[in-house]
Amino acid sequence: MTDLDGVSHDPGGHRDGLPVVLFACIHNSGRSVAAKVLAESLGIGQVEVRSAGSEPSSVVNSNVAAVLAERGLSTVDESPKLLTPELVRTADVVTMGCGETCPIFPGKRYVDWEVDDPAGQDLDTVRRIVRDIEGRVRALLAELSGDLTR
Repeated sequence: MTDLDGVSHDPGGHRDGLPVVLFACIHNSGRSVAAKVLAESLGIGQVEVRSAGSEPSSVVNSNVAAVLAERGLSTVDESPKLLTPELVRTADVVTMGCGETCPIFPGKRYVDWEVDDPAGQDLDTVRRIVRDIEGRVRALLAELSGDLTR
């Protein structure tokens, strides 16, 4: 099976046996992008990361991009993507908060993170939001790496 990026996966959605995490929110321009970029940076070799939104924006939130850049992380390769049933089906964990718009598949783990929306917020507020997301990403990665050792 091949995903939207042309990467082959086994039927569970895994590449190289890594757990797949999908960060999903409404616009896929702020919170889910921050979570994806942080998870990719912090979870190198531990997890495959994707993000999408139920109503994707046309661009990444500029303040989120600026806060991540302060940390040496780039959003240049990020663009908001549409949340599809296939993205959810091939994920092990779906998190962030896509709510009622998120397709439900048996056997998937859904974790709703109540994280403030960075849209329209000043840089200090966005820094706080990104710190919150980073803490949650670190905890999820630690949990997933523990699952891998069992």
